Amino acid sequence: MSDHVTNTATETFVAHRNLLFTVAYEMLGSAADAEDVLQETWMRWVKVDLGQVRDPRAYLVRITTRQSLNRLRTMNRRKEVYVGPWLPEPLLTAPDVAEDVELAESVSMAMMLVLETLSPTERAVFVLREAFDVSYDEIAAAVDKTPAAVRQIAHRARRHVDARRPREVVSPGKIRAALESFRRALESRDLQGLLDVLAPEVVLVSDGGGVKQAALRPISGAEKVVRFIVGGTGKTDGMLTGDPTVVNGNPALVLRLDGEVDGVMAIRVEDARITGLYYVRNPEKLTRVASETPLTLR
Repeated sequence: MSDHVTNTATETFVAHRNLLFTVAYEMLGSAADAEDVLQETWMRWVKVDLGQVRDPRAYLVRITTRQSLNRLRTMNRRKEVYVGPWLPEPLLTAPDVAEDVELAESVSMAMMLVLETLSPTERAVFVLREAFDVSYDEIAAAVDKTPAAVRQIAHRARRHVDARRPREVVSPGKIRAALESFRRALESRDLQGLLDVLAPEVVLVSDGGGVKQAALRPISGAEKVVRFIVGGTGKTDGMLTGDPTVVNGNPALVLRLDGEVDGVMAIRVEDARITGLYYVRNPEKLTRVASETPLTLR
């Protein structure tokens, strides 16, 4: 391959890299696996005869989708033996991602968990169609289905997701306000403050991966959630602080114990109160947060 062709391939790949990463991440829920998929995509891309490629973006999305599907099936086997609930790997994202309401919702912890309930093919079709507006013909080529079959899969997946997604899209400002109230109450161990900001039906999902302490199943109800949070933080001798940040396109907290990252707390807000808490403590999922390098998606 000539230097010119190599440079063209590289420039094209770099131009679409954020898009490809977001596609892979939304399908996998793991930044580490998404990076591996991008590496595999690159290895295949440099072997392609670019003269035969009419639409480089569509071609790259097709490769990324196929590699993500292969990896997703492997990941599903790993999740079967995972200790406790599995949460997506949190991503520090640039503040402007939060202003793109559709993108922020598509990568939110709440939505990523909904996507976990889809089959691999349904997830690929939903992500490509709903998040990136890829044509049915292009999706069909990526998942080895007919366009007609893809339309049916997309309809079924959309109906499934709509039945489980949050009832309303809340502005970043309202989420930040609820998060700030939660942060203040958490740092001061204010039980009533926590109860005031949590909805009665709030659900806490915590992911320790068998390495850090976490609940082995979701906890429902404000009083039970508060008891769990206060009971867990009360056992720590150091100073627990929450640093506001943007994770998966939405306001969140990086919780630190004596300055060291202990976990990431993402939230779901409805009617100005927190209805979902997603607490990632598994150290393997916190490397990107600890590095403090926010991503610009797409």
